[in-house]
Amino acid sequence: MRLIALAMIVTALVLLGADALTSLEKGGDITVRSLGLIWSIVNPGSLAAFKDWAQHHAPFLAQTIYSALAMPGWGLIGVVGVLIAFIFGRKHGTE
Repeated sequence: MRLIALAMIVTALVLLGADALTSLEKGGDITVRSLGLIWSIVNPGSLAAFKDWAQHHAPFLAQTIYSALAMPGWGLIGVVGVLIAFIFGRKHGTE
């Protein structure tokens, strides 16, 4: 689990760097890619299928899912990665 947490933190840093570079390229206009936008770049069909599934099979969670997809990609992935790293961090035994 620590390896997965590290991969998530590195991915969040890469996404943050990409947003920073895009902001610099646009002359200082702040650009932040949402998790939904990143997902649609990687695989737009699966994002549409997931939204359809959420709307029809979990309507009570649909608004929460849409809100999570609107969050900055680096923020959500990074926070979850850090939480996993803290939970599954090194255990110090009794000395």
